[in-house]
Amino acid sequence: MKKIFLSVVIPAYNEVKNINAGVLFQVYEYLKKQKYTWEVLLVDDGSTDNTVNLLTKFQKNRKNFKVLKEPHRGKAGTVIAGMLNTKGEIVLFTDMDQATPLNQIENFFPEFEKGKDLVIGSRLGREGYSTIRKIMALGFVSLRKIILGLPFKDTQCGFKAFKNSKAREIFKRMKVFNDKARSKGAAVTAGFDLEILYIARKLNLKVSEVTVDWHEKGLRKEVSPIKDSYEGLRDLIKVRLNALTGQYKTRNI
Repeated sequence: MKKIFLSVVIPAYNEVKNINAGVLFQVYEYLKKQKYTWEVLLVDDGSTDNTVNLLTKFQKNRKNFKVLKEPHRGKAGTVIAGMLNTKGEIVLFTDMDQATPLNQIENFFPEFEKGKDLVIGSRLGREGYSTIRKIMALGFVSLRKIILGLPFKDTQCGFKAFKNSKAREIFKRMKVFNDKARSKGAAVTAGFDLEILYIARKLNLKVSEVTVDWHEKGLRKEVSPIKDSYEGLRDLIKVRLNALTGQYKTRNI
C-alpha cells in the first residue's frame, strides 16, 4: 500500500447548503489531478440536517474519501478527531465552504520542504467581511498579542497544515479543546487556533505564515458578536491560565 502524502480534514456541521453548492466536487476535481497520493476525511459534527446522508452519497464511489460520524463537539473537537485519524505525511484542515480554495496548499509545500513543521494561511484582505466581523477581528488581534504574545497576522484562518507527527504532538497536549468535548448548537470555538499556535511555539516548532486567497462565499454561519467575543476572550484566558499552571505537560511551557 502506497504511503499517503496529503490528508485533508473537512469538518461538517449542518452543511447542506455548501454541499449542494458543489464544494466537494471542487475538492475532488482538484485532488484527482495531483501526482501525489491523498485522502479526504469528511468529519460530521453530529449534524441535525441531511449532511451525513449527502456526505455518504458523495463518498460512495470515491475511495479516497472517508466519512467520520462524530458526536457534536463544535469545530475544534471535530477537527481534532479527524486529524488523529489521518495517515498522510502532511495533514491539512480546511473549511467546508472552501473560502480558501484547496489549491492554496501549493503555497505551503515549499515551506515544508524548507523544514517547517506547521504552515498557516493568512488571508489577504477580508473580502465580503461585514463591518462587525472586521471590528471583532481587530479586537481579537490586540487581545491575542497582549494575553498570549502570538506574533502572527492571522491566527483564525481555517486553513492550516502540519507534519503529521507534529500535529499529534500539539493535539495530545490541548486542554481547552479536545476530541472528548461535547457541545450544544453551533460552536465557533475561536480559541481553538490560538491554543494550537501557542502550544506549537512553546514546543519550539517551526511555524510559517503564508498568504492565501480567501473569498466570502455567503454560505458561512452567522456570528453572534457578543457571544462569540465573550467566548473568544474566555478561551484566551483559559489558554494563558493553563500555561501558567503547567497544564500542557511540556518542559517548554
